[in-house]
Amino acid sequence: MEGGGFMIIGVPKEVKIRESRVACTPAGVRYLSDAGHRILVQNGAGEGSGFSDTAFRKAGAEVLSSAEKVWLADMIVKVKEPVASEYGYLRRGQVLFTFLHLAADPKLACHLVEKGVSAIAYETVVENGRLPLLVPMSEIAGRMSVMAGGFYLANHLGGNGTLLSGVPGVMPGKVTILGGGTAGMNAAMVAKGIGARVTILELDQEKMRYLGTVLGPQVQTLFSTRQHIAEELEDTDLLVGAVLVPGAAAPRLLDREMLRSMKRGAVFVDISIDQGGCSETSRPTSHENPVYSEEGVLHYCVTNMPGAYAKTSTEALTGNTLPYVKAIADMGVEKAVGAMPGLQAGLNTHKGVVTHKAVAASLGVEYGGISGTVS
Repeated sequence: MEGGGFMIIGVPKEVKIRESRVACTPAGVRYLSDAGHRILVQNGAGEGSGFSDTAFRKAGAEVLSSAEKVWLADMIVKVKEPVASEYGYLRRGQVLFTFLHLAADPKLACHLVEKGVSAIAYETVVENGRLPLLVPMSEIAGRMSVMAGGFYLANHLGGNGTLLSGVPGVMPGKVTILGGGTAGMNAAMVAKGIGARVTILELDQEKMRYLGTVLGPQVQTLFSTRQHIAEELEDTDLLVGAVLVPGAAAPRLLDREMLRSMKRGAVFVDISIDQGGCSETSRPTSHENPVYSEEGVLHYCVTNMPGAYAKTSTEALTGNTLPYVKAIADMGVEKAVGAMPGLQAGLNTHKGVVTHKAVAASLGVEYGGISGTVS
């Protein structure tokens, strides 16, 4: 349904390992159903976030037992990208609104293009230079990175035994953060709060000034170069990778040689793993098996970190996505993109072409406009 007016919106249960978030709350269902749209929710979709099927029904949703029936909706609203078992549900003319991270997932990109899906990625929607749908998840992932990293520094989990906060008479641990965006700043806030020594490496001078003002003198900022990174790594206990180029693969800032210089049992949390990771040693992990060791450094590379705190994440995400979901449902994709320029940056595939320049460049494919023509 491209013309807008009335749309059937499907909210399937997430199937990614240990993904407990849901893309819409009962309050969100009421908001959309009051606007005249029909909402299909798969049974059990909200349980991990604390929302029962009964709550969805009371809000006006139709709760269905079959994922296949939910995926027949005009627009599918999810949290995480479709996995291989869901590729068969994709079809021409369907709208998909979710986190996609296509630069790190060429197979999914190929399926979306082949099926002619209009796929809008939360992480590339832009408003006033900000990424409004990525921000809440980056805030959670950033804060969580220090919590998870500090946990895995324990000796019995393979860490070097450093308590990041230290104790009287003992120096606190050192946290080094690559990237001073939303995730990096939130990681620094938590690390600072527990008393760790904190350094953020960043390229943007204005951003460094802002971080200095907001975080104070306890957090040091440093211009990000290979030499500066290498120097900081030598005494780092927890390394947080928080670099982002919207739509594109994460820049590779670390190699094996650099990691070898770190203390044995140091921990590396790579938040940027959704976009391929910022180290040549990074590979995706899950909440079920979150860590592995490379070059004596524990790597935590969970691709859906905020899923560990599903209730908080779901509430934060839905509050930001709902206005966009309603706009697409009310007007259809092309009219909504025209009315809300931020959505145009969010549109990754449409009518069989890749419609985001950075995604196209990362995948090595031709870029096409919203009309479906390749340029």
